[in-house]
Amino acid sequence: MKSKNIYQITAFVIILGLILPMWGCYSEEFPGRPTVALVVKTLNNPFFNDMQEGAEDMARELEINLIVQAAEREVDVEQQVQIVENLIQRRVDAILLTPSGSREVVPVISRANRVGIPIINLDTRVDPDLLARDNAEVATFIGSDNYEGGYLAGRYVAEQLNGSGKVAILEGIPGHETADSRQSGFRDALSEFEGIEIVTSQTANWERSLGYNVFENILQSYSDVQAVFAANDLMALGAVEAISSSGRSYDDIIVVGFDAHSEAVEAVRRGTMNATIAQNPYEIGRAGVEYAYKLLNGEEIPQDITIEIKLITKETIED
Repeated sequence: MKSKNIYQITAFVIILGLILPMWGCYSEEFPGRPTVALVVKTLNNPFFNDMQEGAEDMARELEINLIVQAAEREVDVEQQVQIVENLIQRRVDAILLTPSGSREVVPVISRANRVGIPIINLDTRVDPDLLARDNAEVATFIGSDNYEGGYLAGRYVAEQLNGSGKVAILEGIPGHETADSRQSGFRDALSEFEGIEIVTSQTANWERSLGYNVFENILQSYSDVQAVFAANDLMALGAVEAISSSGRSYDDIIVVGFDAHSEAVEAVRRGTMNATIAQNPYEIGRAGVEYAYKLLNGEEIPQDITIEIKLITKETIED
């Protein structure tokens, strides 16, 4: 019997060891304070690390308990949904959600609504049509205008090419609101220049390693490509590595990313990347906690809160 118990305990420890690394988790709790949960797509991305930092700083200022959780990979929507389910069962006071899937999270938002837990939508918009269909709602959206960012990137690329050239796109997750908006803005900007041709547009799922692999293949298939727009900086940095390993010069290919991660900004400074679109994830995290606090205290809040977005180049980087 004792041996059986030991095996059971060992098995439990092994399972726990497999599960825990998959969920990033930060928690700072004090009795009597409201508890707000921040659920991001992953904590393996500097963008969401900055968002977490902003949320933590504001939570300390307002004396709010903050829980931060995430799936291991941005593409793992099912795991993110399970995280939100667990937070609903725990009866947190509010949830700040950056959805990995704009459509897939709607049912769990509806369940949070039914038990009176407000959802504040950060960074990536939840599908408004599905929200209406399920009679679900988010209290507000806080984030940048991804279409505008994509448009700024497209104008920059077209101007650097003097209105004529061949361009590739590294997409985010197909069907993802953030990815679709950034790509749509970029394409609309390029459509204003008759001499610009998009030779290929392929997904790299927001990941650096896939950005490298996909762009390496693009360089082999389209040796005359002159620019690449990556819908986030991790994929852009992967493209930079692919350029290096191919023996091509950084001067030959314009690389533009999105998010202004510290490593990407440094790459712009060095000249291995040409530009990145700067969001402010730290401010998104701070604003999320601030407006959750206002909501929990009975204050009315705007339905849409936009955080400023900018184009970062070597010339503007010091600003």
